[in-house]
Amino acid sequence: MTATTYSPRAMLEKLIGMPTVSRDSNLDLIEFVRSYLRDHGVASTLVASADGTKANLYATVGPDTAGGVVLSGHTDVVPVDGQDWHTDPFIVVEKDGKLFGRGTCDMKAFSAIGLALVPEMQGLKFPIHFALSYDEEIGCLGAPDLIRELTANVPKPRAVIVGEPTSMRVVTAHKSMFIFDTVVHGFEAHSSQQHRGVSAVMVGARLIEWLGKQQRKNAERADPASPFAPGYSTLHCGVVHGGTAQNITARECCFVTDIRTLPGESAMAYFRDYESFARGELEPAMQAVHPDTGIELRINAQVPGFHAAEDDEAVMLARQLTGQNETECVVYGAEAGQFQEAGHSVVMCGPGSIDQAHQPNEFISLGQLEAGTAFMRRLIERLS
Repeated sequence: MTATTYSPRAMLEKLIGMPTVSRDSNLDLIEFVRSYLRDHGVASTLVASADGTKANLYATVGPDTAGGVVLSGHTDVVPVDGQDWHTDPFIVVEKDGKLFGRGTCDMKAFSAIGLALVPEMQGLKFPIHFALSYDEEIGCLGAPDLIRELTANVPKPRAVIVGEPTSMRVVTAHKSMFIFDTVVHGFEAHSSQQHRGVSAVMVGARLIEWLGKQQRKNAERADPASPFAPGYSTLHCGVVHGGTAQNITARECCFVTDIRTLPGESAMAYFRDYESFARGELEPAMQAVHPDTGIELRINAQVPGFHAAEDDEAVMLARQLTGQNETECVVYGAEAGQFQEAGHSVVMCGPGSIDQAHQPNEFISLGQLEAGTAFMRRLIERLS
């Protein structure tokens, strides 16, 4: 039976049609990719999550030799809840030279291009390795196990290309990412009797203001020559929940924080200062009112920063394939730092603009899809 083939656009439509939001399973997509590769004579290996509801996948196309290139992409997308989408986010719709859909930009297009071109990889002298991960969007949680397995079982590649949406520009650095939860446990009382209660919301507000104050200090001392935009480490609270009613001191307030640091700065150092403020200044006053109050901190993810030298092999390869002399830095986190920590030569380069990522009506331009396809074909030619 003849194996099914796809154009890059058709493959993108197939992948978008599988709504792999991080809170849900990605197994439908992984099993589709596995079956597709098998039909083209390519074996793949799954690296499952602890609960078995998600999986990474890696596969080698071409000879089992060193000197290949890893194509790294994450399979998960962010939610569409509450966003003003004008079309079904899980059906690709073309309009005005753009393909709309959740994940078109971030970052299924890169993987779709690589997978669609598998039939063109039959003459490879050096292999192309696919590395598809889960839960990148909530802290690059799946990649460590994937990278560990791939590093142990695949002959040393010359380069890893992380296909995040860089508008096909060569990116050599990204900030680190540190994500943690804060849960403030207060004590309920009537709001007219503040002396008897501990408002978790009011305490939470002081903690959030600590984050904002630190970020403002960082912004004031930012280096105007920094290649990052913004050129300082950020401390951001993105989600807050708390309280029962306007006339009850809140029993609980919880919120999520991410810290993104410049190379050379430590997210853990910021976290320790935050923890000292919580434990040393806020908790004693809370527990003087009621001993069962307190502040709980839970670290969810620590993603290392990434910084590659201009003469790094992966960087030089990407510059040759794109024809670019200049390189760039980005402020968002990705799996590049995790690959680099494992000893790989890494670069970031992929189709689509980060400006469209996570937005309602997310899109990739047809021009970017074509540029990514041309890049991939030049890579195949180089490795052949």
